[in-house]
Amino acid sequence: MRWVALTAVAPVAWGTNYFVTHEFLPDDRPLYGAALRALPAGLVLLALCRQRPHGAWWGRSAVLGLLNMSVFFVLVYAASQLLPTSVASTVMAMSPLTMMLIAWPLVSERPRTAHLAGAAIGFGGVCLMLLTGAEGVSVPGVLASAAAMLASSFGHILAKRWSDGVDVLASTAWQLTAGGLFLLPVAAAVEGPPPALSPSTLLAFGYVALVATALAFAAWFTGLRHLSAGTVGLIGLLNPVTGVLLGTAVAGEVVTVQQLCGLVLVVAGVVLGQPRRAGRRDSSQTPPHPVSGEFPVGTPSIRKPL
Repeated sequence: MRWVALTAVAPVAWGTNYFVTHEFLPDDRPLYGAALRALPAGLVLLALCRQRPHGAWWGRSAVLGLLNMSVFFVLVYAASQLLPTSVASTVMAMSPLTMMLIAWPLVSERPRTAHLAGAAIGFGGVCLMLLTGAEGVSVPGVLASAAAMLASSFGHILAKRWSDGVDVLASTAWQLTAGGLFLLPVAAAVEGPPPALSPSTLLAFGYVALVATALAFAAWFTGLRHLSAGTVGLIGLLNPVTGVLLGTAVAGEVVTVQQLCGLVLVVAGVVLGQPRRAGRRDSSQTPPHPVSGEFPVGTPSIRKPL
């Protein structure tokens, strides 16, 4: 179960990201915010692994950086501006099912009944936790949130398909660096000069880049190497759970009976989709797809939705 625990670091860190972003980061510079989140995280991981892309991984890093970092970060910001966090998070809660369906043709992982049931139960729990009936719905916001969910789901499964033969820290570093480099000139062209950053804002960006991005994505992609896409997707439902619990602990929000019931359902859905035997690789995991041998084999090493 160590891979389950390690993977859970990602959605928990992403769940804390909403509070930090909402409280300490500027809300009028989405492109700079995404670039300052991705690029420093990628450079830190690059300094740790000290590996550069070779061969096909130059193109793969660009594709994955665009999907998992550049496009995803910007679409999530747009959705959070157009929708209440509860609605955007509910749309993102469809990602476990989406990841399962994409993984079936791309990495030959047929969804297990337990995974499908867990996704349905978890989605129902998220709806109970977050939807109160008072939220406004913007069609562009829903489309942005759905596009973010589809882009990240497809990008995560592509990263799983291409994972063999390269260190997980290296591939994560390349994705984040590529995503940040794509965003930086676009931010300069659209938003002008970089924003002035106070000490508290710098500390907040440091947390977002190092914990909610570098550490979180490294844990997430490590989980995708050792667990099935269905299992990892369900673990991702801990993101809104963290947001609700953090709102209670930090912001003094009151948890209702409806939210408690939803939380129980989400946890039940996550547990239902976990590997049947502790310490063993998920039985639905198929052998990795072969990759051309450009690399020595390495060791795999918020309520604003992420």
